[in-house]
Amino acid sequence: MPQLPAPDYPAEVRARLAADAREVIGRYPDSRSALLPLLHLVQAEEGYVTRTGIRFCAEQLGLTTAEVTAVSTFYTMYRRRTGGDYQVGVCTNTLCAVLGGDAILEALRAHLGVGHGETTADGKVTLEHIECNAACDYAPVVMVNWEFFDNQTVESATRLVDELRAGRTVQPTRGAPLCTYRETSRILAGFPDERPGAVEASGGAGPASLAGLRLAKGEGGPVKVGPPRTEPPQDEHPPEHPSSHDAPQQTSASDADHPSGPVTEEGEG
Repeated sequence: MPQLPAPDYPAEVRARLAADAREVIGRYPDSRSALLPLLHLVQAEEGYVTRTGIRFCAEQLGLTTAEVTAVSTFYTMYRRRTGGDYQVGVCTNTLCAVLGGDAILEALRAHLGVGHGETTADGKVTLEHIECNAACDYAPVVMVNWEFFDNQTVESATRLVDELRAGRTVQPTRGAPLCTYRETSRILAGFPDERPGAVEASGGAGPASLAGLRLAKGEGGPVKVGPPRTEPPQDEHPPEHPSSHDAPQQTSASDADHPSGPVTEEGEG
């Protein structure tokens, strides 16, 4: 059984976090609304949301530890245990999957020797299986600490994790330069990214995301999206589907000569 209540932060750490917490809470008319950024704040301290971090958030906001725990375990952006400096998330939702996301995930599992939510022995990379990275127009997509690496292949994704583990500088396809998971958590808590040029590098949507907007403005010329839809003449019947799976079959309700059920099993001639 865990020790109850959770241990407190050392006095110096608690004083520093309390000052940051007051700044975060002051941004909201209702202090409870500050819970999500406060969870990022305590995650930035130890790399995951510890029992001590949950206790701290509860005390700062006048909540119970059960209420804080319920929120921290609902959102996948909050870790429940220690992890690596770089969280590598591979999307396997529909578009990413058919374009290679499944193959990328399996290749990284084998290459790194870890599964979903597990961390390499050197503490550098935590692998995550993600349902959607919200970047379907750049599929397949891998994210590292929530920065985009678009149009990936098995080879490029493998090279990416090798460079992260080797400590080399890795540049996302778009967005700000990479920082560690803890540094990212502090930024998500609402504190400024002090790195020179980081804010300017964030930029906006990429060309693929803006293609529809350009077309809507008439900047890309007419685009044929498919053949025109027409209704068949009223005196013609649509052709029968060639698959027996879709053909209506006689049943005891429609065929008095065969009261026991279908004439044939589905799929048989």
